[in-house]
Amino acid sequence: MDIWNHTSLSDFILLGLFSYSLYNFFLFSLVLLASATALAGNILFLLLTQADRRLHTPMYFFLSQLSIMDLTIMGAVLPKMAANFLSGSKFISRGGCATQVFLVVMVGGAECFLLAVMAYDRYVAVCHPLWYPVLMNCKACCLMSLASWMGGVADSVIDVGMVFSFPYCGSLQVDQFFCEVPAVLRLSCADTSLFEDLIYACCVIMLLLPLGVVVASYARILMAVISMTSTEGKQKALSTCSSHLAVVGLYYGGAIFTYMQRASARTLAGDRAISIFYTILTPMLNPLIYSLRNKEIMRALKKMWKMQGR
Repeated sequence: MDIWNHTSLSDFILLGLFSYSLYNFFLFSLVLLASATALAGNILFLLLTQADRRLHTPMYFFLSQLSIMDLTIMGAVLPKMAANFLSGSKFISRGGCATQVFLVVMVGGAECFLLAVMAYDRYVAVCHPLWYPVLMNCKACCLMSLASWMGGVADSVIDVGMVFSFPYCGSLQVDQFFCEVPAVLRLSCADTSLFEDLIYACCVIMLLLPLGVVVASYARILMAVISMTSTEGKQKALSTCSSHLAVVGLYYGGAIFTYMQRASARTLAGDRAISIFYTILTPMLNPLIYSLRNKEIMRALKKMWKMQGR
């Protein structure tokens, strides 16, 4: 009984992903390997975009913001998960739990808006190339990036304020490896159904409005590509857009599954799987998607290797 009295006053308990068995140690090692790959990939991408002046363009500026978002969500979740598993302690303070909720929701919202901004950037580049330097100047890019971050911050402030205004009592066991809003709300002693309905409505708006910008931008891009007479121009336009579309698919697929489901339709296994997807797999895949088929990134990487070899 002491542990429940203690946690009701101060701490939550993160049940985590793994139990202490040989098989689960192996799975934990795979998670660490994927996390290290994601960390290295995003840091390397940031270094490349800073080191090579040819990558100082709006597209790579927005991609660097995406890498910062991926690093933020990993930093919010993975160190605590690893520390709890290795130490055997599963506690997280209310302040630590609130911080995780704030950072995860902030990055989720900011990335949603940023992907819409990136789609607009590709639309201007393909459909209005002569106006591109004017419409996508440094000030405009910084303002659009800041607006994306501020949109995520506003969403997360509201969520944290509401989630931790509810009373929590009894066994505060969060059936997740980090403090995620749906998992925390399940532990409340109060009726949270109205707030969950509000979250659902807000998520529908926050996801569908930017998605509408993405769809409209790529519809115009597709029309412009079809009307091009140059095969080389078509290939260049499609190659610069295909990577972004892949990341859009990764993000919106996970986000729609996570936040546009009613609470009654959720399962613990499904929530855990999608949480692994957007906190570990997506940050690992994003830099790979943008780098492997990108000649400019590969050229910058070769240049860096040559400089290091001297």
